[in-house]
Amino acid sequence: MRTIEKVGYGVAGVLFASGLVHLGVLVFSGSTWVGPVSFRKPTTFGVSFGLTVGAAVWASGFLRASDRIRAILLGVLAAASVVEVSLITLQAWRHVPSHFNFETPFDSTVSMTLAGGGFVLIVVIAGFTLAAFRTVYTPTMQLALRFGFSALMVALVIGAVMIANGVIQVRTGHPEVAYATAGVLKPAHAVPMHAILIMPGLSWLLSRTTWTENRQLTLMRLAAGAYAVLIVGTIIYFA
Repeated sequence: MRTIEKVGYGVAGVLFASGLVHLGVLVFSGSTWVGPVSFRKPTTFGVSFGLTVGAAVWASGFLRASDRIRAILLGVLAAASVVEVSLITLQAWRHVPSHFNFETPFDSTVSMTLAGGGFVLIVVIAGFTLAAFRTVYTPTMQLALRFGFSALMVALVIGAVMIANGVIQVRTGHPEVAYATAGVLKPAHAVPMHAILIMPGLSWLLSRTTWTENRQLTLMRLAAGAYAVLIVGTIIYFA
């Protein structure tokens, strides 16, 4: 493996482990799963970012992109992910909300840094998505990469909408509405996020079978169609 891949997998492992550790803290402390100061946040963000970074490192290896560009994108993705999870974890241990919190200058800085980190992630995944549509590979893996990175873009855009709506509500004096409306969109944010892990993973599994490429592609198209219906249905239901 190249150095950037070793670093990426290492970061993914640390973030995932952090999520599991905080799941243990959540369970054994008897604290609540709900609310803006719950240890649920470092748990879900740690696990999700760990899986996403690891999946991006692996899936990007199939992309038609120079080693330099891929290394830059993966490096920025890993750094932004560490910042996001670290700040969310810090605020959880301080027992204050990590998002939409402008009570103190420090809390405001954290909230705005998290928002800025989300924008950086969108730019990075946009780069991967463009590379996916330039990639010439087996038809099955091409579809998996293009669908996976596109779905991840959808997830990040929904996350940006959640943050923007929350900030507007807080700035207009409705913090309780900010957390309520952001919470409603969580499933619509989560469902498309992990397509980058599921779809290329499915393509890899299909490539290990004795089925013809046409049959593998047909199954991948069915999977992509079903996943797309799930994403659209979740967005419509929770929006």
